[in-house]
Amino acid sequence: MKNIFIINGGQKFAHSGGSFNNTITNWTQETLKKLGFEVRITNINDEFDANQEAENFKWADVVVYHFPVWWFQVPNRLKFYIDEVFTAGHNNGIYKSDGRSRVNPAINYGTGGLMQGKYYFVTTSWNAPETAFTLEGEFFNQHSVDEGVLFGFHRMNAFTGMKNLGSFHFHDMEKQATQERIDNYEAEYKNYLKSVFVNVESEILN
Repeated sequence: MKNIFIINGGQKFAHSGGSFNNTITNWTQETLKKLGFEVRITNINDEFDANQEAENFKWADVVVYHFPVWWFQVPNRLKFYIDEVFTAGHNNGIYKSDGRSRVNPAINYGTGGLMQGKYYFVTTSWNAPETAFTLEGEFFNQHSVDEGVLFGFHRMNAFTGMKNLGSFHFHDMEKQATQERIDNYEAEYKNYLKSVFVNVESEILN
């Protein structure tokens, strides 16, 4: 069976209720189940057992992260979840070491992961419009989400040995969250999700 572990990082905090990331999680679950994948879901708002969550990472062929970006970082509850679960995964399926040896400690940093052969996929949701990343002179200086704000997040997953399967970013979800835009995003996202997971399916099964 092809195993997908979805982490819903839509934290409930202040004015944020996490409802849009609940919606994205449902879109993902619905789409991947139709493709024949087995799905497990964790919501980071719930209490969790770090050792059991580490088992979910070990079970998964693909880990899917859904989260809003808060102050150019992952939400604090998601960061807490990652800290706890990855620590529980030390010498327990997630990572062994930083990959270096004392013989030559200058090289091979980041190669001690235990999740080789697995993949991760990420979505983010933003108040920022896409043009803040693409237009000259705008806030992010023409750095993409993945090259800029998510650079450390991608390196974190690479540290475990996982490969990036893809990413999808939902922009301007406060001032421009009309039903028409959400409907268009739903269709675009589901089509992208299908194309990504159909392409990787043969690799997972081999």
